[in-house]
Order: sequence, then C-alpha cells, then structure tokens
Amino acid sequence: MSDEQATLTAEAAPEAPYKLSLDVDIQTTGPCKRHVRVKVPQADIAHFREKALQEVADSAAVPGFRVGHVPLKLVERRFKKELTDQVRQQVLIGSLEQLSEENSLDPINEPDFDIESLVLPDEGDFIYEFDVEVRPEFELPNYTGLTIERPTKEISDADVEAYLQKFLAQYGTLSEHEGGAEPGQYVNVDMEFLWQGQLLRRMNDLTLELKPRLRFPDGELAGFADLLKGATAGTVKDTQLTISPEAESVEKRGETVQVRITVNKVLTLKRPELNKEFLSRLDMETEDDLRIQIRSMLQRQITFEQRQSARRQVLEKITESATWDLPEELVRKQVENALRREILEMQQAGFTTPEIRARENVIRQRSISTTRQALKEHFVLDKIATKENIEVTPPDIESEIQMMALQRGENPRRVRARLQKSGIIENLEAQIRERKAVDFILKSAKYKDVPMPAAGDEDVEAVSLPICSTVAAAEATEDADEA
Repeated sequence: MSDEQATLTAEAAPEAPYKLSLDVDIQTTGPCKRHVRVKVPQADIAHFREKALQEVADSAAVPGFRVGHVPLKLVERRFKKELTDQVRQQVLIGSLEQLSEENSLDPINEPDFDIESLVLPDEGDFIYEFDVEVRPEFELPNYTGLTIERPTKEISDADVEAYLQKFLAQYGTLSEHEGGAEPGQYVNVDMEFLWQGQLLRRMNDLTLELKPRLRFPDGELAGFADLLKGATAGTVKDTQLTISPEAESVEKRGETVQVRITVNKVLTLKRPELNKEFLSRLDMETEDDLRIQIRSMLQRQITFEQRQSARRQVLEKITESATWDLPEELVRKQVENALRREILEMQQAGFTTPEIRARENVIRQRSISTTRQALKEHFVLDKIATKENIEVTPPDIESEIQMMALQRGENPRRVRARLQKSGIIENLEAQIRERKAVDFILKSAKYKDVPMPAAGDEDVEAVSLPICSTVAAAEATEDADEA
C-alpha cells in the first residue's frame, strides 16, 4: 500500500469514541431503583473543552477576523456560555453511554436529574448523581408445553336476541313513566356522598338503568334495583357503600360512605322498530342481516374471551415465580397505560360502550394490584420476546390500525392520528409484541375444553364519575363534561 493510499484509508476510518476514565458508584436504593454517582476527571473535561473550543473557533464569526482565524482566547471569552453548554452536553452524553455499556444498566426511563442545574467546574473533577429505575433481573420460567383450559360456548338464538335488545337500547328514546320504578326501567337521580359527616361528592342529573349493582370507578353499590324499586319522582333513599381498597384516594380506601339518592323522574325506554328506515341507518337490508352480524360479533367476543382466558392462564403460569418487587411510582405511572390497553382490546372485540364502561370501572378499582401484576407480565413477556427474537413490524401496526378503522367505520389515517395524538400508538406496539409472545407460547400449549362461565356484567350499571373527589373538583369535571 502506498503512503497516499494509507493516508486516504486513515482519513476514511471512523474516529474511535473517546474513552473516559470514569469513577462510577451504583447503589441499590429499592426494587428496580438505583442511585448512581459519576465522577468525570478533569483530564476528560479538558479533552471535551479543547474539542468544543476548536469546533466553535472553526465557525465563529467575530468582527475584524476571518472565519477560522479567531484567536482561541478570544473565542473562549466571547462564547463562554455556548462552550460550557456544549462541553456539559458532550460530557454527559459520553459518560452516560459509557456508563450504560460498562455497568449493564438497563434503565426503564431517563435518569432523574435537571441538566440545566449541573455546573461544570473550571478546575477539578466533575461529579453528578442521579436516580434511575431499571428493569428487574430474573430467570425465565419454562414456557413451552403448558396445559391450558379453553372455555367454549355455542351461540344460541336466545343469545342473539338478548344482544339485539341491548344493541337496540343504544338507539332507544326515554319517556317519563307515571308509576313506580321497576328493574329494567330508568331513573333520573341526584346523588350525594358523605364521609365522616362532610359532603364528599355530589352527582346531579344521572340517568341510570335499574340493575342490581351500581358501579363507580372507586366503589360499588349493591342492591341498587331493590333499593329504588317502586320509587317515584321525589323519592329519597339513604344507603351506604364501601370505597374500594384500591381507590386512588389512599385515605378513603375501605371507608364507609353514606349515600343519599333523590329520584327526579322515572323513565321507560322505547327501542326503535326494526324497519327498513332503521336498518338502512346500519347499512343493513334485512333483520336477518343484522342478526347474522350480531352472531358474528358474539363469536368474536367468545374468541376474545378464549384468548383472554388463555392469556390469563399463560401469564399466571409464567409469573408464578415472579416474586420480585416493583417501585410504587412505576406502578402508578403504568395504571393509565394498562387501562388504555384493556379498553383498546375490548373496542377491537366489538364490545358496546356501556359494557366497556362497566369493565373499565372494575379495572380502576383493582388498578394498583392489576398494574403491578401487569408490569411483571410485561417484563416476562418482553424477555421471552427478546429471547425468541419476536419483533413488531410497521405492517403489523398498520394491519392493526386498518382493523380498528374497519370495525369503527373510520378512515385509517384518522385512527392513526388519534392514536398518535393520545400517545396510545406506543401502547399498541407493546400490545402487539406481547400478543406475539403469548401466541408463541400458545403454539406449544395443550388445550382442554371447558364450559364458558356466564358473563358477569349483565347486572351492572356503570357511572364514570369517581366518588372520592372534592366537591369543587367534581363540579369542575361535570362542567367540563357538559361543555
């Protein structure tokens, strides 16, 4: 090789990353939590400072000097802040990358520190500290050849008729009823909740179907239909309920709350007639077409329940040995993500809005424990997906969005835009990857068919407003909902 070729080869070769002489101390401060102390020696800071100074000097525009010919001392004085910011950024990026590579840190989120508050010393070493949450360390359990029970059910004409009546109820109209309220009718009520003699929450103008259970995000009133049976306008009923042990309001968990219900009016639901005009609104030609569509929807729901059951059993089996703890802060941050993903799956399966709302409140009530378990499931499935090289491709995401758009009768671009705006697109990707991991496990599973249990949400009427809220906050929420 000639000298000229050697020179060209040397120039073309990428510059090796600068290796810092870091002094790193990592302390475990809690489950999945680390406190990290990093010391960057003065020599390394000087290296980055010299490099930054030369970069700025090469492009600095200073009156009286040609670009690239400004004295370094003048550049250092004139661009002191810019140089300091650049050096600090390069020192942090370089040290954090090297720290991660050399210490096998697998962070869940970004380090917890304020970059702007960090000050590089003019002399001496640079020391900074931060807290970070990391992925738990554990051995994967066996996940091949699992035995799974599969709930099965034949869809009857009675099932189709029952769903048809629920479906038509969504398009029905309410009219006042002169007599006393009966189960299955509706009541318009005002509700007051008192805790320790103080008004906790007021809910006005609620229209509710008389069902055995009235469910809130943070509590449930049993015997609701019996309580208001025979009630007329002006009837006042007093009762009580217990706040969920996993409500967001910690101090009220498990507390007894007094409830006063004032009936404003009793209402009867009139469902629309299944005539050509109504069927055309649904883009259907005949009642049989609608019933066929409903049967297909019910079959998808059975498939959904089978998948959920298989998933639950798989996750129970693979997390039996997951005794490691998680930080409460991480659990709280994931509560909403877990709820979003559950709702997303139910929407894809074709559940009605009232059915979703009823389950949503159950999820909220048990949110802390379920999210803790869901995080453990996520980490186990994520590790399995990594081990088995399971990835989510752009076509996977696009196919999911197309399916959601088709089921909702929307433009796929609009669905994608809404998912991106609300931040759910990342949840969707994680959901697909976990689903692929479960599918991988189920491929080697052995199935045993068992009867499907009856649905448990038929006797539930749901209210989306939480009980545990200040009166001012509650009124603000209601005003916002009305607006």
